[in-house]
Amino acid sequence: MADKKIILTGDRPTGRLHLGHYVGSLMRRVELQNSGEYDEINILIADDQALTDNFENPEKIRSNIVNVVLDYLSVGIDPAKTTICVQSALPALHALTFYYMNLVTTARLSRNPTVKAEIQMRGFADEGLPAGFFCYPISQAADITAFDATVVPVGEDQLPMLEQCREIVEKFNRIYGDTLVLPKAMIPENEMQRRLPGVDGKAKMSKSLGNCIYLSDTAATVKKQVNGKMFTDPQHLKIEDPGHLEGNVVFTYLSALCKDEHFERYLPDYKKLYTCIRPLWTSKRF
Repeated sequence: MADKKIILTGDRPTGRLHLGHYVGSLMRRVELQNSGEYDEINILIADDQALTDNFENPEKIRSNIVNVVLDYLSVGIDPAKTTICVQSALPALHALTFYYMNLVTTARLSRNPTVKAEIQMRGFADEGLPAGFFCYPISQAADITAFDATVVPVGEDQLPMLEQCREIVEKFNRIYGDTLVLPKAMIPENEMQRRLPGVDGKAKMSKSLGNCIYLSDTAATVKKQVNGKMFTDPQHLKIEDPGHLEGNVVFTYLSALCKDEHFERYLPDYKKLYTCIRPLWTSKRF
């Protein structure tokens, strides 16, 4: 078991997946799936964790399980190579979460930067914070260790969650012997893939901000979002004004999504332009 290379990743089914999900995780999952370097690749649809802040609307979670799976298939996730499973269908994960709760203090959970940020983002007051939401890093640790995952692809904002998992593994192994696998994080190599901004260039892509391009959007909807909200260079007001790449949402998307052959296909003068923008582009790209 120790020699196996096993990946676990997943999503909360709170809605359709968007381009931020694709750039931040789905694109990489397809690459890993097709690389042949891993013995197992598992994707967990975390419907139980989604209930921690959507408990009043279980139908929303239930219906989006199918939507998320369809989005997986649309980007190239292959069930013959990748195991897709639903969290609520695996009772052992619930039992493991309960046991792990005895290894973590409330003080430690309250110091988790990701939990603190998400509590603030969702507007939970101290007295109104659901216990399930507060403890969901423990649930994530149960998921990771149950699959014996050696590698967990995460964004930088999720690193504290994996660190919490590693602490649980180390404490469990100290008490009960060398039992659990200690997972490692896999961070996106491309800086732009770590947090894709919304089409308006603000924050990250979020359905609550209305700045998403969903994987299931029609061509007409995508065109409306791009033409209506994306900008190239707001400082370039006159033709003689110098251009700026930094903070330019269009170039951010190009850096995250496009390869050289895309430019060569759609822009015949690509090589001439490429020599001009490449030094600035690559300084921000990796």
